[in-house]
Amino acid sequence: MGIIRARIPPRPPPDITVNQSTQGIAFIGFDSWSTAHCQRALIGKSLSAKMAFQRPTYDDTDLDDTRLYSEPMVSKVVHDTLAAFVAERDWAQFHTPENLAKSVVIEAGELLECFQWGADADLKRVREELADVLTFCLLLADRIGADPEQIVLEKLEITRKKYPVDKARGSSKNCRYNVEVARRETWQLACRANPNKLRDIYVGESLNAAGRLHQHLETPAKQHLKNIRVIIDEKFNKSVCLDLESYLIKLLAGDGANRVLNRNNGITESKYYQREMYREGFRNVFEQLKSDGVFTRSIPEIENSDLFKLSPFKALTEDQATSVGEIVKGFLIDVERGAKSMIVIQGDPGTGKTVVAIYMIKLLVDIKTFTSLEDLDSDSRFFDFFTETNQRLLQGLRIGLVVPQQSLRDSIKKVFRKTPGLNPSMVMTPFHTHRLNQRANQPSGVLNAKFATITRELFGSDDTSKTQLDWIRAKSRHQIFLLGAAQSVRPADLPSELLSDLVADTRASGRHFQLRTQMRVQAGSDFVSYVRWILDPRPLSVPRVRRDFGGYDFRVFDSVAYMRDEIFRRNAEVGLSRMVAGYAWEWKTKRDKNAFDIEIGQTRLCWNSTPTDWIASSNALEEVGSIHTVQGYDLNYVGVIIGLDLRFDPERRRLFIDRASYFDKKGKENNPALGRTYSDDDLLRFITQIYAVLMTRGIQGTYVYACDPGLREYLKAFIPSSS
Repeated sequence: MGIIRARIPPRPPPDITVNQSTQGIAFIGFDSWSTAHCQRALIGKSLSAKMAFQRPTYDDTDLDDTRLYSEPMVSKVVHDTLAAFVAERDWAQFHTPENLAKSVVIEAGELLECFQWGADADLKRVREELADVLTFCLLLADRIGADPEQIVLEKLEITRKKYPVDKARGSSKNCRYNVEVARRETWQLACRANPNKLRDIYVGESLNAAGRLHQHLETPAKQHLKNIRVIIDEKFNKSVCLDLESYLIKLLAGDGANRVLNRNNGITESKYYQREMYREGFRNVFEQLKSDGVFTRSIPEIENSDLFKLSPFKALTEDQATSVGEIVKGFLIDVERGAKSMIVIQGDPGTGKTVVAIYMIKLLVDIKTFTSLEDLDSDSRFFDFFTETNQRLLQGLRIGLVVPQQSLRDSIKKVFRKTPGLNPSMVMTPFHTHRLNQRANQPSGVLNAKFATITRELFGSDDTSKTQLDWIRAKSRHQIFLLGAAQSVRPADLPSELLSDLVADTRASGRHFQLRTQMRVQAGSDFVSYVRWILDPRPLSVPRVRRDFGGYDFRVFDSVAYMRDEIFRRNAEVGLSRMVAGYAWEWKTKRDKNAFDIEIGQTRLCWNSTPTDWIASSNALEEVGSIHTVQGYDLNYVGVIIGLDLRFDPERRRLFIDRASYFDKKGKENNPALGRTYSDDDLLRFITQIYAVLMTRGIQGTYVYACDPGLREYLKAFIPSSS
């Protein structure tokens, strides 16, 4: 059964394995060769139709026909010409008997394809494919020292005796090979031969399996791939195959056991007839591949991982895809003109700003490094960017992603480490900060001096008006800024007026892009604005009305212990459920590992024990995360503890803060370098924005407990009570 195809010289082809998934076809290959999904590929058509191969029968008198012996089967001219052709190119080194035998099978499959669709075969193509079969047969015979004429005559003699004329004339009995049976035998043999550990993997779909695999084998980046899996289902159409391809690529990237060699421009999320029915079948494909060792984790485990959530192999929403297309188009124009550029991508929490940035970096790297258009999906939205002109424009350009938050930065580095073309060194920080800073007091005297030194080196003097945003603009020709509304949580963060100016400038130049589709919270885009509305620091001038978010699990609790129990239950059900809180408790465990940081009644809890990758850490469920460990991340369920730093005055009907209960020293520090002091109203804005960020982490649900009784009662007017 031939799937991989290699013309002269045949590269060392992969071991061929085939996986059954009902009937029809897709293929998966690895060294991974990865999964490519063919809808009605070469083998799929012939197998699903249960075609039979039939040996010819011979009359004894046929063997006496002098035409068989009148001249050599292979003339000296053909033999010498072929030998010279191979020698001139030094291809004999590739011609092991195994490689040549596989090539014969592959070319025979191509020949069969000429006849598979029921129409008259293209004789020109038949001659070409037949020539390929004969060429590799002759090379193999020469390699093993066999005389083609002699071995054919010997085999004919054996066949003559096995099928005498009186029993075999006009009959195919006992001479037919049912491909369906042979196919099952091949699967059993091949699956045992698969290695358990795979390094690189590629996934694809094609109408022409053999031809597509031949293209892959001629691509240097895939020549090391050794195994192929074919997924067969004759009910699959083009839309289903593309969806399955995207489905497997996303899960393979999120699993982290293999390095996915695909480009990300072909990932789709299209709707089509009976999609949900087909997707149920996808899970069966996944489970079979997992049982064969292709995947190492379950689907929920994969989907809850940072590798999956931050993967560049994402199906973009319409506004994300539109933004990416316009940004890349404008960026390439600016590069061609030699002009500097500045772009802003703005969106609420959960609209996918980080995903867009990672996707776009991968796309630009792919444009920069592509070698052949044959390996690209011409129907892809971004196919037109893959030109030699654009490739030349990107040569020599260095791409970096500046991520101030330490935890998010480390998570993205892990993704880049497992993605071809990307490198952890591309993920950078301007300084030791959680977000981009203006000039302010740093955590140490050394860092204060360093801030001044960098500013002096970049601008010639220690200009205190310069921010880390200015650093980035000074060190790069093109910038793409990701801005989240109302996510500044410390006085040292970039001031809102500076960000407003940045937005205004990019809007004026047509380089401002707004993301609106809510990708995180299942309650929809209105949920984020509703949370901000609830936490609006301004006094209530008019009554507010509770919103209903349907099946979204949004509750306020009277007991933090009960809320914690619910988070444990949700974590057991769907995973990735965590407790978080505002900085309303001192961090005692920093000095005393046996202490507790948060004590509410009989409930005693600790802050996060690790500053990076806390959500995925082993102790996370038992601990409480802060704004610095969860900003930029998704959770399935989040339990938010609002401390006594935020309270509600029922008489004045407004929120207020208690400075004594707010323990983030940098969160309430004045800025003498810029001559700024921060009032209670300023701190109220920062603290409410912290809680708004915490309350918009949950995909399926958000639970809230407020330590202040007045605030708890206020929240019950807008959030369903757990009781």
